[in-house]
Amino acid sequence: MASAPEPENGRELYALLHLSPDASSEEVRRAYRQFAQIYHPDKYQDPQMKDVATENFQRICEAYEILSDENKRQVYDIYGMEGLNSGLELGPKLTKPEEIKEQLERLRRRKEEEKLFKHALPNGSIVANFSVPQYLNDGSIMRGMAMLSQVELPVSKQNTVVVGGNLIVNGSAGSGAATTVLRHQLSPVSSIEFMATAGLRSVIGGQMFRQISPHSTATSGLAVSLRDGSINLSNAWTRQLSDNTVGNIQLVLGDESSISVGWQKKDEKRTATGEVKFGTNFFGASAHYTHRFSSKSHARIAGRVGSTILDFEIGGGRRISEFSTVRMMYNIGIQGVSWKFELHRAGQKLIIPVLLSTDLNPLFVTSAFAIPSTLYFLLQTYVVKPYYLKREKQKTLEKMEGLSTQLTEARKAAEKAQKLLEPVSNRKKNRQLENNGLVITKALYGSRQKIKMSSELNDIHNDMASQVFDVTIPLNFLVTEAGQLKLHDGIKKSGIMGFYDPCPGDPKLLLVEYTFHGHKYKVMVDDYEALLIPQDIHQF
Repeated sequence: MASAPEPENGRELYALLHLSPDASSEEVRRAYRQFAQIYHPDKYQDPQMKDVATENFQRICEAYEILSDENKRQVYDIYGMEGLNSGLELGPKLTKPEEIKEQLERLRRRKEEEKLFKHALPNGSIVANFSVPQYLNDGSIMRGMAMLSQVELPVSKQNTVVVGGNLIVNGSAGSGAATTVLRHQLSPVSSIEFMATAGLRSVIGGQMFRQISPHSTATSGLAVSLRDGSINLSNAWTRQLSDNTVGNIQLVLGDESSISVGWQKKDEKRTATGEVKFGTNFFGASAHYTHRFSSKSHARIAGRVGSTILDFEIGGGRRISEFSTVRMMYNIGIQGVSWKFELHRAGQKLIIPVLLSTDLNPLFVTSAFAIPSTLYFLLQTYVVKPYYLKREKQKTLEKMEGLSTQLTEARKAAEKAQKLLEPVSNRKKNRQLENNGLVITKALYGSRQKIKMSSELNDIHNDMASQVFDVTIPLNFLVTEAGQLKLHDGIKKSGIMGFYDPCPGDPKLLLVEYTFHGHKYKVMVDDYEALLIPQDIHQF
């Protein structure tokens, strides 16, 4: 039996009142009255039964309130409860689905803009340079410090303001600057930026970005120095070379003219980048490779060579929480041997380079690499890995316990709902027995695999019980006076009063065994499939 595709919206309210999505207003009222008679709290004296009735009566009233209101029902049919809960107020003039869609989209856009106002995007970094050789020569251990911070403030869906600044201290000298950028989205494929910087290098400028094809983008910029009037022009082109490879070219004309060519390749496990850059009085090349061993750990190798620099870097990092990552790098170059420690949390970075020695002594170079590497692998093997395995196991157990608790509560709620249905269900069943009509003798809802096994074995084993639920009572309740039972197409059966979903996420079946005019019948249908009984083809 082919499985019907699951609609995005299970239409739980229709299932709750046992209605077709095409039900008329009169059918909605009739269904509401039928269930209200069963679940009205005033019918019950026992406190526990009264509480169960009250809870289910509220569900019925909410369903009736929505499905009996033409505008609310149209919103529910299009967008489900999410559309109703978004706060949309439909006026009486909005009667067409197209008008409702348009109004709801306007509301969503407004809410998105409100979200933008609430969520500024800050990011920044602090770099603290330490020098062991300087400290050993009776100097300060801190060689310099730099701070960079900026906040991105969306002021509308098309406009964003970025405010930032930096402060750099190196020995007894220092500098700083403040920058403001206004970014305007001209269209889905183009934007423009205006920038102003105040400080030792006061600059004003602008930049325009445009997507010139599905795989190519271009950026052009102009910057003017307010100190000496010099002008810098920049142009950059980016091209998608393959599914995971991007190439780019950048040309800068001005005081420091240069041209650079680069590429980046990124997939699930690795990232590799490279760049070659030539200027009027310098050249350089750089490359780095990052390998992700898992979602939490990675290794990185990088190198730079040029007219003023030569160094090699190797190290790795680990994610220690949802938003935090730590990294340690080992660097060797013409400036000496150093370690670099990094902490990344959300958009903030703390970077601590520590210069260990300016002499490239082979023994020291080897020791500076071997000692932290050994410590890292020892900690990783005997401390970090066992800790994270234990924590992940605990999280998995807690998640399973939470799901188990939710399923247990849902099962109890369905059983209580059935208890209130049972008297009427039995009366209907006895009436059908007297007339030799339709009687549901067995009905099971749950895991497709377990339902098929129970059908073959004609029994429910203990290992099946948690994924299968007996729904004989609610189906007998839904049998009409004419001796028919109809479950509507496209309605998820777990929403029917007295049902629940015993195995969320798994394919489900409904097994029904019934008698009619002295004959036995059996049928199985998928979760969203229609069911109409009795039918001769179900006889066995």
